[in-house]
Order: sequence, then C-alpha cells, then structure tokens
Amino acid sequence: MKRVAMLCMGLVMGAASAAEAQLTMQMSNGWSFTFGGNVNAFLVYEKPDADGTSGGTPGGIVGASGEGATRIRTGLLPAFAVFDAKGKEGNTDLGVHFGFAPQIQCGAVGGAVQHDCFGAQIDMRQVYLTVGGTWGQILAGRELGLFGRQNILTDQTLFGVGATGGQFSGGTTLGRIGFGYIYPQFKAQMTYSTAAGRPFQLSIGLFDPASNGPYTQIELPRLEAEGVYSAGNTKFWFGGLVQNNSTGGVADESATSYGGTGGIRFGSSTFSLTASGYYGSGLGTTLLYTLGNGVGGTIGDDLRTSMGGIGQLTFTPSNSKMTLAGSWGISILESSDSEADFKTKNWLASGGLYYQATKSLKAVAEFNYAVTGDDSDLTDDNTSIAPAFGLMLFF
Repeated sequence: MKRVAMLCMGLVMGAASAAEAQLTMQMSNGWSFTFGGNVNAFLVYEKPDADGTSGGTPGGIVGASGEGATRIRTGLLPAFAVFDAKGKEGNTDLGVHFGFAPQIQCGAVGGAVQHDCFGAQIDMRQVYLTVGGTWGQILAGRELGLFGRQNILTDQTLFGVGATGGQFSGGTTLGRIGFGYIYPQFKAQMTYSTAAGRPFQLSIGLFDPASNGPYTQIELPRLEAEGVYSAGNTKFWFGGLVQNNSTGGVADESATSYGGTGGIRFGSSTFSLTASGYYGSGLGTTLLYTLGNGVGGTIGDDLRTSMGGIGQLTFTPSNSKMTLAGSWGISILESSDSEADFKTKNWLASGGLYYQATKSLKAVAEFNYAVTGDDSDLTDDNTSIAPAFGLMLFF
C-alpha cells in the first residue's frame, strides 16, 4: 500500500527513500496513521519552431507557434499530500488511502494565463481501501491503472518535465505521455494482487469502463492485468487490457479494444538500462481511449492502431549524489481501415541531471526536444525545445 511517489522513487534511478521523513502516528487501537508526499516546482522555458506544418492528423501534440514562453509550474509528478491509515484485525490487514495531487500554476482562460487563479488545480487522484493477508490483497477504489503502469514509473521524466503538453497548461506536464506510452490514468477499480515480497507479483483488476466513441455503451467492465518479476539487478514486466463497447440503438454494433505492454530494466547502483513498449487496437494515444476510433466508423470493428516505446540509460558515478539520464521515446497512431491513411508520430529526446542534495531534496536540470510528424512528404515536422530547472522535496 505504498504511495505513488514512494513507489516511483523505488523504481527510478535508486533515489533516496522519503519514508524516513514521513509523519507516522501509532494509535492505541493498533492502527497507524501516516502523512507524507512531495512538493515540486520547475522553471520551464518552451519554444516551438515556427516552420512546422505537421499536426493536422489526429494525435499530434507539438504545435508550431514560434512563440517562446516561460512558466513556473509542476512537473510530470504532481505535488502529493498522502494520508494512510492501516490496521490489523485478526489475520486481516486493512487500510485506507487518500492522495491529493495539486499543481502550483494557473492555467489559461481565453488564451491568457491568469494572474490570480484563486487556487491551482487540486486533483483527488487516489481514494481506495485495501484488504489483505497471506493470500494477497484486494484494492477497491481510485488508483493508477495497471496497463502501462510500469512504463511510466520507470521513466526518468517522472522526476522532471519532459514534454510540457502546452505552454499554458494548468495541470502537470506530459513527461513522456504520448511520447512513448499511453497514460494509464487514475481509475475506479477492484484489483487483486498476489502477496508482496516475492520475486513475481501478479495483479488483475476490473475497471470502470470508458466510452470509446462512437462505441459509447459500457455494459461490461474493462479487464486489466500486470505481472512484475524482480530478481537481483533485473526486473521485467508485462501486461494487457481488453474492453468491449457497443453503439446501442437499432444497429447495436460492438467493438473490442485490446492492448499489450511490457518492459525490462537491468541495472546496479551505478547504471541502469530500461526499455519498454506497447501495442494496441482502439486504445488511442496520449490518454487512454482518446482518438481510438476512426471518424464515422460506426459499423464494425473500426479501430485505430497504437504503438510505441522508450529506451533509457542512467549513470550514477560511484559515491556520487548526481545521476545522469538520457532517453528517447515515440508514440505512433495509425489510421483505421475506413479512413484515409495517416501515421502520426510524437517523439521526445530527453536528457537530465538529477542531484540528490539531501535525503529528501532533489535538484533537477533537464533538456527536452519534442517532435510531431507524419509520413507525408508535404509537411515539415513540428519541433519544440524545453529546458527546465526545478526542486523536488519528498517528505
């Protein structure tokens, strides 16, 4: 029942654990209460090139305004305020978890960033209960999805900015969402996981289904699964999902979307090499179940193809607090059979320096180069640069 921020820290670049800094109170009835989280802020300058002419096909992310902008904003990992209560009754482990995920900057209204936004966005990302024992654990509530979860939690940009997702966004940055994986999102679920503390853990869950227009009827829940194996310096994972939707009405046509994902991480205290990828039909791009279907494809299985992946290398000199990381990733969205052919490609090259200044404080310097392109010879790629510097404090 670890917090997302803590789980991320254990998976990426051997960052120092913030568990020692969190506040824990032991109650007289045997229950314990814990408060922890993080706050981060990044100074980001982004400048899209004005000469790009891509982005007309579905799924394009990088624009071509030619105008630079500076923001002070939250990175890919939002600030988290996390509250846990845990207890044991008989042989049953019980727990509840609430995770608030605010961002620090204002968004744009009417094309202009507001000076006073009367409170930045507060996202109630996590609220769930857990019931566990030697047989494993059941999680019921709102939590990060299983499909592609390890892909984002092993991404270096989780502790940085990555692709911004827009200069004037009021939310978190994209990191590599839409540039190497599809965002699993925090969704209502009932998920069973085998017992922790063993080399292999399997999780399988029923999820609140999503409309996948024009297939908007959601009679059955979505099924997601993930398997993770860790031994020594090696970790690998695999996962999948399947969901059926229908149009309803007189025609009542249905479509089944599906996907698979996986990856491997090999490393030590000084370096790590990570590769992950995904493939799916009807999943869309950037956000799960966005742009998954062809326009006007209301009859039959008219689904677009999604694929992508990441390659990443990190290096930490011996006895150093500095980690260097570099990565490249791409997401591709291909047309359905009923559409004119297109292939939208969003890719991101990212390099960063991550300095563990204290046990809880991390300083980050990052440079990102994002591209949106397609297979047309008549267009030029949209490109953007985004250098960033920030501080992250985990407690």
